[in-house]
Amino acid sequence: MSGKSGAGGRSGQGGQGGTSGDGAGPAPADRSPDELSRFVERFASELAEAGMQRMAARVFAALLSSETASMTSAELALALQISPAAVSGAIRYLSQVDMVSREREPGSRRDRYVVHNEIWYESLTRRDQLLARWEKLLREGAETLGGVSTPAGLRLVETAEFMHFLQGEMQTMLERWRAHRATLDLPPVSQVPPVPPSGTSGDSARRGA
Repeated sequence: MSGKSGAGGRSGQGGQGGTSGDGAGPAPADRSPDELSRFVERFASELAEAGMQRMAARVFAALLSSETASMTSAELALALQISPAAVSGAIRYLSQVDMVSREREPGSRRDRYVVHNEIWYESLTRRDQLLARWEKLLREGAETLGGVSTPAGLRLVETAEFMHFLQGEMQTMLERWRAHRATLDLPPVSQVPPVPPSGTSGDSARRGA
């Protein structure tokens, strides 16, 4: 995202000065609220198809595509037209799988839910730690079941070896990604200032938070 403010009006239906509809800032000139909503729903459908909970997928897609990558519960409820209880359930799931984090809004008692730019890198790093734990448990289970001398033990040994293989491949892949990221014509995240909250949708959401 460009991080440029579509300064102009405080409300509108797309175009210059329009709101993004997610309570996180004005929509860029070439992105209407309807287009953003369609993207959120399409991406959420893909995530749900891959196995993610449907509501969690919608909340994650909304956070990922907001200008600041952070929204309050009220802003999410407004943007997705869902209940606060639905937001709470989705956030609980996303927090458990380390896809969002909770941060206290400065000077406020409200929480904001945040997706970090390196979410996929961080998520894979945590999966590597999870694979290590699974491998350890599988090897212990295989030993209990007689190791390669029994069908069940052999199955667990092979699964443990697969987990071990994945860990090595994942580390290599992450190192290659860091090297590849350095070659891309992308500015550091710190040099792309977020769009400050603005617009009637965001104001309504903040009043309701």
